[in-house]
Amino acid sequence: MTLLRTAIWVALSFLTSATFAQPDEPDISRDLKSGYHYSRPDTQAIQDDDFSNPGLIYVARGEQLWRRVEGKKQKSCASCHGNAASSMTSVGSTYPKIDVKKNQLINLSQRIQICRSEHMDAPMYIPPEHERENEDLLSLEVFIMAQSDGIPLSVSVTGAALPFFKLGRTLYHQRIGQSDLACSQCHDQRVGLLLRAERISQGHVNGFPAYILRWDRMASVHRRFQFCNEQARAQPLPVNHPDYNALQLYVAWRGQGLPIEIPSVRR
Repeated sequence: MTLLRTAIWVALSFLTSATFAQPDEPDISRDLKSGYHYSRPDTQAIQDDDFSNPGLIYVARGEQLWRRVEGKKQKSCASCHGNAASSMTSVGSTYPKIDVKKNQLINLSQRIQICRSEHMDAPMYIPPEHERENEDLLSLEVFIMAQSDGIPLSVSVTGAALPFFKLGRTLYHQRIGQSDLACSQCHDQRVGLLLRAERISQGHVNGFPAYILRWDRMASVHRRFQFCNEQARAQPLPVNHPDYNALQLYVAWRGQGLPIEIPSVRR
C-alpha cells in the first residue's frame, strides 16, 4: 500500500506540474478586463451608485485630511500641492515608482508617509493595535487615487525599476504555501472560472484601494495580496513589504492601459 500511495502521489505531482506549468510572459495587448467585469451584478450596482458606494465615504474623509493642518510646520497636503483635482491628476496611475532619493520602489501610501515626515514634520500614520491598515492613510490614498479616476495605469518598469519588475514577475509565477499555488495559476490560467461563489478575475489592481464587502472596509492592494497568500496557506508578508511593492509593480504593468476605478467595490 505504501508503494501504491507513493506511485499515485508521484503521478498526481506530475500531472499538477504539467497543468500549472509557468506560462510565457503574457501579452499585455490582450483583451484586458478589470475586476469589475468579473464581479456579480449586485456588486457592480453598488460600485455604480453614488449613494450606495461605501468607498465614497473614504474619498470624502481623504478630502478633509488633504486640507488638515498638522505637524510642527503647520502645513497640510494642500499647502504644497494646492487643489488635488489639478495637482494630483494622473499621479496615482504611476505608482508604485522609484523614489530617486532612496533608490527604492515605493507605493503611494509610502509616499504620503514620506511627505508627512519630511515636509510637514508630522507623525506618520501608524496602524492602531489589532488593525491591519490605518483608516486615515487609506482615505488619503483613495482620495488621491480618485483624482486619476478614468486615467489609464501607466507604471515605469525600465531603468532603476527594472530589477523590481523582474522580482515581481518571479513572485507572480512562484508557487507558494501548503496549497502550492502561484498568482498566475488563477489569474492567467483560470480566469472566468468559479472559485467558490466568485469568478476569478485577471487580477488587475486598477481598482485599488478597494472597498471589500466581505471585510466591510477599504483595503489596499497589499492587504489583498495578504488575503491571497492566506488562501494559498502561505505566510503573508507585512503591508508595504518590498516584495509586495515589486509584485504590485508587475501586476500594474500587466494591466497597463486599464482605466483607474476609484472608488471600486469588490467582494
